[in-house]
Amino acid sequence: MFLRALLIAFYTFCVPALAAAQGTIAFGSVKTDPNAPVEVSAENLEVNQTDGTAQFSGDVVIVQGLMRLSADTVRVTYKTGDDQQKTGIQSMRATGQVILVNGDDAAEAEEAEYNIDSGTIIMRGNVLLSQGDAVLTSSQMTVNLNSGTAQMSGRVKTILNPNGN
Repeated sequence: MFLRALLIAFYTFCVPALAAAQGTIAFGSVKTDPNAPVEVSAENLEVNQTDGTAQFSGDVVIVQGLMRLSADTVRVTYKTGDDQQKTGIQSMRATGQVILVNGDDAAEAEEAEYNIDSGTIIMRGNVLLSQGDAVLTSSQMTVNLNSGTAQMSGRVKTILNPNGN
């Protein structure tokens, strides 16, 4: 009887964490639309017309749908059309105290690169993912906003607690 209870506890609490540590995990309670408008607020803005970039600095907060990203600095690179006109955002690179929140899930890292067209965010450097009571760390996490999933790589660590406490 004890062995059965132990196996049930293991499969209930440990297997989901092991699966998360080894493969794709859910990220955010809802999928995010990478085509939704992007709202940016910051203390400062520098625009470079020559290379098609804009750099936001000082308490940068970016909101897209229910997703929120904050960082010390965010560099936005714009797409350029055939006539050299800016046609939208190509990517954003966040550095310094990067925090990504989507639904109840939150992740921290040293930097993050958001590719708008692919709908992916790659977080690098001391990544810390919090999902309720579960916490995972790694060197890198790739978030797919279209599917609402993430994958962690590079020395993934978590604590497995078989009794659920």
